[in-house]
Amino acid sequence: MSASLNKQLGTTKIVWNLDALYDSLQDELLLDDLDLCKQEAEMLRENCQGKMAELEPAFFARSLKRLERIQVNLGRIDTYGFLNFVTQVKNDSAGAFLQKAKEDASQINRELVFFDLEWANMDQQAADTLLAADELAPYRHYLLNLRKYADHLLSHAEESILVEFSPVGNESWLTLFEKLMGNLEFGESKRSEEEVLSDLYAVDRDQRHKAALELTEGLQSQLHILSHIFNTILAEKMINDRLRQYPTWISARNLSNELSSQTVEALIDTTISRYDIVQRYYTLKKEMLGLDVLQDYDRYAPLPHLPDQLISWEECQQMVLDGFRSFSPKMADIATLFFDQKWIHAPLLEGKRGGAFAHPAVPDANPYILVNYTGTLRDVSTVAHELGHGIHQYLAKEQGYFNSDTPLVLAETASVFAELLIFRKQLENIDNPMEKKAFICQKLESIFATVFRQISMNRFEELIHTQRRDTGELATEVLSDLWMTSQKAMFGDAVNLGDHYRLWWSYIPHFLHTPGYVYSYAFGELLVLSLYGIYEKEGADFIPKYLHLLSEGGSKSPYELLKPFNIDLNDSSFWKNGLDVIENMLKDMENA
Repeated sequence: MSASLNKQLGTTKIVWNLDALYDSLQDELLLDDLDLCKQEAEMLRENCQGKMAELEPAFFARSLKRLERIQVNLGRIDTYGFLNFVTQVKNDSAGAFLQKAKEDASQINRELVFFDLEWANMDQQAADTLLAADELAPYRHYLLNLRKYADHLLSHAEESILVEFSPVGNESWLTLFEKLMGNLEFGESKRSEEEVLSDLYAVDRDQRHKAALELTEGLQSQLHILSHIFNTILAEKMINDRLRQYPTWISARNLSNELSSQTVEALIDTTISRYDIVQRYYTLKKEMLGLDVLQDYDRYAPLPHLPDQLISWEECQQMVLDGFRSFSPKMADIATLFFDQKWIHAPLLEGKRGGAFAHPAVPDANPYILVNYTGTLRDVSTVAHELGHGIHQYLAKEQGYFNSDTPLVLAETASVFAELLIFRKQLENIDNPMEKKAFICQKLESIFATVFRQISMNRFEELIHTQRRDTGELATEVLSDLWMTSQKAMFGDAVNLGDHYRLWWSYIPHFLHTPGYVYSYAFGELLVLSLYGIYEKEGADFIPKYLHLLSEGGSKSPYELLKPFNIDLNDSSFWKNGLDVIENMLKDMENA
């Protein structure tokens, strides 16, 4: 089935070329880079350990650049191993190389533990002397950020042990999760996760119901393993947070996002207070579909009059590039590179990881995008979303490896903005009022998935992390109960959540890969709605400011980066403004 759909859509040959990293697992350059990392790490430790506060600014700057070069090479090796693995998770050699890359990196990083420890704990006067040096100006934000972790770092011996054990700890459980989901087959036809999830958007209700049951059946068959993976990762984070004295489960994520708890709480509390928007919409959708009860598997049902033709890869490419070009030719030119230079992996393949992502790789290579393209309007939005990430990563690479890594909350800005551009462009081309209404409703559902659903998943994380710490290992039934609690709070009585839905926490990778990540989606969506409003007022003057924001990467905090737009992230009314835009879209549909 996948092969024929790939052929029909023209995605069979849309596979990425990883040569900008390495040309194979046997590439001699890969071994040379690894050897160089080992030598450089040992030399750096010998020259700097125990002497950091005494180093002259010029020598400190050179040492920091050497450290960055080591991390670039380790990042290149890890990126190659990961990208090689995610398209063939059933390949033992690919999995073995990824594990080896993590083990090699842990040994090298063990040599470098001293750097962050000595810098974070350096007395303020010595640190200020170094920070004032011109040679260190490009790294000032990065260095200041490292010092914020001073209270959460352990001794050198303890940090070294944690680094040494990392490949067989959390990372190993994540790899197991990827292998399990990549090998899992659903239903009698033994379909992939991506194929089954795609059926939840089918016109035929029986087809959607069948997909929901098949997904649940497949998850149920591996639930003992999935529950164990979840509990292990919850416990690992609990222990790590306790050792590092983080006061709450979300504190480390907020710190890495460079956000105060006040900002995050304002975002979450304000969004929860408008769950009524979700409930009103799904009540409306039930009426539009002519159903007595809207079941959970009806949430993504296409509305009558929604265009349902398959969109070829070539058409998708043209739609996305046209939408980007209408905003910024520079944005379209960068996106074109992804298509022309084979930086995208698009077909459905057995053993390929589901979902979609953009990976920044390393600054002297290029970002890569993975999608599982099935030819729907939703998939066009996904391609635009990931290309938004890719463009952001491409622009930010000029900041260097340490400064190009954007905090997660701003990492979602470019992707969500790109989606909105494509939506607006597509909307202009729809003349039929009923088709336009159905299309806007689909966009509302996409926004709900980005804002309200992600906040409800954040609430699920809050529940499971807190209860794991209070009561110990969580039984599968407890995990499922907490999942339903968080989901029913959002849907209310507007959607009936069946018993099968109880297990659907178990396939969501964000909970495992990046605990606390999901609120970043809501942050990005509501921020973008505000930024787009500014764009509508300022017109062309907005565009260079926006592209400059992306090019800054992680060289400043979110608060500093957003100053040119006069945005106050701590003000709940700012988040309310974004939610009002969503409600106004809903009102238009209610009155149509």
